[in-house]
Amino acid sequence: MIRNIFRVLTCLGVLGMVPLAAPAARAEEPVVAELRPGWRLPDGDHMAALHLRLAPGWKTYWRAPGEAGIPPVFDWSGSDNVSRVTALWPTPHVFRQSGARSVGYKGELVLPLRISGNGGPVTLEANMMIGVCSDICVPQTLHVEAVLPDSTSVDPMIAAALAEAPFTAREAKVSAVRCTVSPAKGGIKLRAEIDMPAIAGSEETVVEAGHPEVWASEPKTRRSGGTLVSETKLMHMEGKPFALDRSKLRFTVLGHDQAVDIQGCG
Repeated sequence: MIRNIFRVLTCLGVLGMVPLAAPAARAEEPVVAELRPGWRLPDGDHMAALHLRLAPGWKTYWRAPGEAGIPPVFDWSGSDNVSRVTALWPTPHVFRQSGARSVGYKGELVLPLRISGNGGPVTLEANMMIGVCSDICVPQTLHVEAVLPDSTSVDPMIAAALAEAPFTAREAKVSAVRCTVSPAKGGIKLRAEIDMPAIAGSEETVVEAGHPEVWASEPKTRRSGGTLVSETKLMHMEGKPFALDRSKLRFTVLGHDQAVDIQGCG
């Protein structure tokens, strides 16, 4: 499954935007992955985490990696007594290389995972494809597995990653989000006006269409008083027509070590 997805991404040009190299050509592995088994929550769910340690100078990507990034793909189907796995992404960083933007992490990533079970002991197993980049980009296919303990002892590393989650729209005092759409060659032009206080640092936005085959170009972002204006173009990866569901649009406003997660627009 992971290899098939990799071939599709290559055909669509998602991986063709960055130079690739074979992992065997590296003396040092660019990334090492493990599962932190975490703890049982009061409602019966479990909090665990995927822990990626990156070699010096390497980075990996957020769920929406940007024009120069490789989207991560996870397959949890080999797990036992698991009904759902929800990734709770910490606030990412913006990287620019050769004029292209990517969004992700360097050094290490602790990605908290909330696991809903079917009852009984839980074994969490993941096959994943991620991109890691330095001067070159290397697609990595990784496997991790762990039996989750029946313990309420909190892992401080996972707790710290949870504390780095973006603010919600309510927490950031977002008062309104207005969207206008218009036809554009090969897709749809989207303009979002977000009424919210400024956050620290230079503000950038990431737009997710809520459709796995619809891609958003890097938005142009600017301030107009108390309103953040973000303009982007949405395109189907295969050039097909598509319907836009405004309720599924997702805007992430990124600043200096701070982010705001905004769902939907009017």
